[in-house]
This record gives sequence, structure tokens and C-alpha cells, in this order.
Amino acid sequence: MPILEFKTKGLYCPQADVYIDPWRPVQRALITHGHADHSRWGHEHYLCTHAAKPVIQYRLGQAINIQSVAFGESVTINGVKFSFHPAGHIIGSAQIRMEYKGEVCVVSGDYKTQEDGLTESFEIVKCHTFVTESTFGLPIYQWEEQAKVARDINEWWLKNQKEGKISLIGGYALGKAQRILMCLDPSIGQIFTHGAVENVNEVLRHQGVRLPKTTRVTMQQKKADFTGGIVIATPSALQTTWGRKFGEVSTAIASGWMSLRGARRRRSVDRGFVLSDHADWEGLNKVISATGAEQVFVTHGYTNIFKKWLNGQGISAEEVKTEYEGELSEINESTLEEVEQE
Repeated sequence: MPILEFKTKGLYCPQADVYIDPWRPVQRALITHGHADHSRWGHEHYLCTHAAKPVIQYRLGQAINIQSVAFGESVTINGVKFSFHPAGHIIGSAQIRMEYKGEVCVVSGDYKTQEDGLTESFEIVKCHTFVTESTFGLPIYQWEEQAKVARDINEWWLKNQKEGKISLIGGYALGKAQRILMCLDPSIGQIFTHGAVENVNEVLRHQGVRLPKTTRVTMQQKKADFTGGIVIATPSALQTTWGRKFGEVSTAIASGWMSLRGARRRRSVDRGFVLSDHADWEGLNKVISATGAEQVFVTHGYTNIFKKWLNGQGISAEEVKTEYEGELSEINESTLEEVEQE
């Protein structure tokens, strides 16, 4: 019996009768992290890390049946030993290690290797089988140091401030928004947040995460209240009536996709900052090599291209179709297709 199977409901461990990040309702679900494509409503039992639990409850409701464990803590289910290890993606995100009769498989979920000063540092977990994402599985994706990106964002903010513009920057509410926040220099001006972003900030602060001071955007505020400030919003809010309430603005998006030609233009923003919560090309390859895995399964992203690359490096790799998105939801599909054809 294989330790891991790929079923219509998700990644399945038959011996333990549990799923990992299933996309259809199941009895028992082990969850890598709180993003909507990995933690979905409708499962009878949830298991995640202590750090991921609060935001999962916030998203899915306090009434869900959820238990949590510490990083590195082992839980045995019908002879299969499971443990959760830092994935470095967002706060509380984990790789899930499973061991049965000496066979070790690791499902990495989404992960990044770059330090961000906020998320638990990625941990290499040795295994025989490794399930990896490939959101940015092409050599063109090479991330700069976060300190450099932070300087660029703050310089853009200062420039806008001098020109009498409000800085409006987009990043998804859980993970990217907090990373943007950690990049900002509060001495420049006041930091405002979209309600969806501030709701997540409040959850994280309540569990002890230290974040810079922010002010929620409300209907009562006037344009003058935002003078000299920066607003962190969800990407979908930038071009809406909500985004136009600030008057004259300069808009930006922080995403790994901003390294693509034309991505900024397609999103109709003034600036693009390359900042991703996923591993870049070098990170993906280093992790896979370090695990020592003999078999690799490649999920969401440039799956076919990355699989072929790994095979060419002498690593047995297969492509697996899933419903995970990573940062794929932030980019037009036509852009992805154009890059694959180059």
C-alpha cells in the first residue's frame, strides 16, 4: 500500500485514512496553512499547527472541529507517524511529514526559503518522497533580498508623498499584506489598511505576532486624513470605488509575478514590487536536492516544465493535478501561457 495517493478529493494517506489539504469535504483533514485553496470548509475534523489555527478558525468559523500541534510534535494515526515542520510560507504554515514502516513522505504545501523576519524559517525535512509546488518553477524567477525590496517600496512612498499622492499597494490579506507591512518605515507616515487586511492583522496580533501600528480604513474618514500615508489593500480593491476614495493615488502590487514583462500593465498599476511568499527557482531546486527525495510529485504552477527539468537532472518526477493556486490567482492566465511558450 503506498503511503500517499492522489484522489479526487485531494492528497490521501490510505493507511491513516486522512487527507492533506483536501479540496472536497472529508472526515479527517491535515491542513498545511490557512489560505483558502488549502484550508476549506466542510471537513469533520481538522489538524494543523498551533500558529495556523487562529486564522483558520477566523476564516472557517469558530465552530469547526479543529485540533493543533506544535512544530515537530508527532501524532500517530493507525501506525502512521505525522509531524508538522515549518514551510516558511506564511505564519503557521507547515510541511507535513508522514512515516510508515520506514517510508517517509513529505507534503510541502506552499513554501519559501527566503527569510522575512515574520514567518517561521523553512526547515529541510529528509524524505523518500517529496510533494512540491512549482508556482515559480522557471529560471527567470530569482528573488532579490527583502531589504532591497523594502527600500524600493519606501522610496516609492516618499516620492508619492512629495508629489501629494497617496500610496496604495496591493497584496493578499493573509501573508503578503503582513510582509509588506514589515517592509514599511513607519517614520515616513501613517499606515492604513483595508478591512480584510486589518481583520487578519487583528487575529495575528491576538496570538502574539508583533506587527507595526496600522489604522483601518473606514467610511468616516476623509481624503485629508490619508495625506502622506500608505494604504495596504487586497489587489482586487485597487481599481474599485473603494480604491478611488483616496483621491490622487499611485498604485502598486507586491507579487512574484511582477518580475514578468507586462504583468504590471495587465494589472493597471503604476509600480510592481517583486515580493513572493513562494520559493523562487533556486529555492525550489535547493530544497528538492536537500531532501534527498528519490521521487518528487510536482503540483500547481509550471508543473510540466518543472517536472521535465527535474527528470533531466536525474530526479524521478511526476506532475500531479490539484486545485491549489499559490499566487496563480494574482495573475492573468494568458500571461502564464505566454511565458511557457517563450
